[in-house]
Amino acid sequence: MDIIDTFIAPACHEAVDVLYQDEAILLINKPAGLLSLSGKNPLNLDSVHFRLVNGRLVNGRLVNGQPAVSPSFPHARLPHRLDFGTSGIMVVALTPDATAKLNKQFQDGTVQKHYTAMLEGWVRADEGVINAPIAKDNSQFPRVKICQRTGKAATSQFKVLNRFSDPKRSLVQFTPLSGRTHQLRIHSLSIGHPILGCDLYHSASSQQLADRLLLHASDIYFEHPVTDEPHHGHCASPF
Repeated sequence: MDIIDTFIAPACHEAVDVLYQDEAILLINKPAGLLSLSGKNPLNLDSVHFRLVNGRLVNGRLVNGQPAVSPSFPHARLPHRLDFGTSGIMVVALTPDATAKLNKQFQDGTVQKHYTAMLEGWVRADEGVINAPIAKDNSQFPRVKICQRTGKAATSQFKVLNRFSDPKRSLVQFTPLSGRTHQLRIHSLSIGHPILGCDLYHSASSQQLADRLLLHASDIYFEHPVTDEPHHGHCASPF
């Protein structure tokens, strides 16, 4: 049975900010609440990729508040994506050669990423590793599930950066060592500390404690596709 995605993204009025640009790549800050790629439904046309390829002026109109002065990047490609609710840094390839080289780095697992997340409650350990295999959950699409029998191996390192009271919360840095769908969100839930604002993986109260998913891609480390030198991009967390 085919799974039908009925999700319609609400309008995103925040801009995609360009943090770094050269002839081969962009580093951008994706706002929360914006798709990385356009959906099949024409109502989900707006996305990071759509805005970059078309510029921020489409058919004489602003796209959800993007300034009209932005140039277009007609050959832009996304070697990786961030979930709809996740904000933060993404690397964009601007040439076919850069696309191929960055795709290989992501496929080979040589790109390192750090995320900042605000979790419900106080995580007891100051740092640790979550090993929990992840499988599709066809009965609750688009959710995934932890499954020892059918899941694919998934590992996330975490470090507590701060703990807050009223209500109890933990600011955590995540370093995913694999790239499974919804990995950080379901791993957080699996240790009893869901990410605040998450609509898919939550406790009785965690979703209501924030008006967005408090997950942000803060850092990315990769080899520049032209120079082959190490390249680090940083985007400070808004929370």
